[in-house]
Amino acid sequence: MREDILNYLCEEVEQRCKLPTNHFGMGCFYHIQAVVKNAEILADSYSADKEVVLIAAWLHDIASITDYSFYEDHHIHGAEMAEDILHKFNYSPDKIKLIQQCIRNHRGSISNSRVTLEELCVTDADAISHFDNVPGLLYLAYVNKKLDINEGREFVRNKLIRSYEKLSDKSKMLYKTKFDQVMNVLN
Repeated sequence: MREDILNYLCEEVEQRCKLPTNHFGMGCFYHIQAVVKNAEILADSYSADKEVVLIAAWLHDIASITDYSFYEDHHIHGAEMAEDILHKFNYSPDKIKLIQQCIRNHRGSISNSRVTLEELCVTDADAISHFDNVPGLLYLAYVNKKLDINEGREFVRNKLIRSYEKLSDKSKMLYKTKFDQVMNVLN
C-alpha cells in the first residue's frame, strides 16, 4: 500500500477544500472522507485492489473542488488531474489507467458501464456516502435551497432513495441496515 500517496492525497484534498475558491466548502471534504471509508469497506468485500480504490476515492471529486467550472464534467477533468498527480509519484501507468477509469465512471447519474470491481467500489462508495452525511444534505435543503420543513425532509429522503437504488445488489445488501435506519429517522 502506497501510504505516501494516500497521506499526500488526504492533505491535498483537505487543503483544496479549505480554499475560498472551492464552491462546496468543507462539506465536500467530509463527503470525500466518507467515500474513502466506504470504498475501503467495499474493496474488502469485493476483493478489489484496495490501493487503486482508495486513491480513486480520494481523487474522484478533485476537479470539482479545484475549479467549479469543471463541475459538469468533473469525472473527465478529474481523471486527467489524477494522471498528473500520480505521475509525480512515479506510480504504475497501468494502475493510473485503472484509477482514471474509476474516476471517469464514478457518477451514478452517468450511465457508463462499470467493468472492474474497482469502478464498482468507487461508484457505490460515492452513492452510499450520502448516508454518512445526512446533516450536510439537510443543510443543503434548508439553508441553500431554503425549503420548508416537509419539503426539505422529502428532498433528503428522495436523494437518499435515489442513492440507494444506484447501488449494486451486493452493496445494497451490505448497506440495507444503514439505509433503513436513516429512512426511519426521516419518516
